[in-house]
Amino acid sequence: MTKLEQAKALLETGEYTCVLCAGEKIYTATQRGVKPLVHWLRQGDIPRGFSAADKVVGKATAFLYCLLGAKAVYARVMSQSAREALKSAGIHAQWETLTEHIINRKGDGMCPFEAAVLELQQPEEALSAIEAKMKEMGIE
Repeated sequence: MTKLEQAKALLETGEYTCVLCAGEKIYTATQRGVKPLVHWLRQGDIPRGFSAADKVVGKATAFLYCLLGAKAVYARVMSQSAREALKSAGIHAQWETLTEHIINRKGDGMCPFEAAVLELQQPEEALSAIEAKMKEMGIE
């Protein structure tokens, strides 16, 4: 079983929102959205070259996976802009459903994080936009 298959299998248990498999280490999160990835990025202890499985990957999440050093990312739902961001970074992308953009939790518009980075091209410039949006929304 590959690390990506292992991450996907753990995601399918339904207990986690995202799973990272890096060597013998497995990182899991139950928080929704960008929060667990920003937390891991701030901690700086995730080994580069991991495989990830995530419920939803928009462009903001894709940029965070780029910054974290992912090798492969699977998502149940992935936006087209996320797929392009991952592809540009040389990260293998798989998805169940590819969509034009990620919908917000209310279901009445675009995900605020995807909207915040939509026009950006580099993961490095996306991080400050993501953190600003988190602060604006009261997400720590």
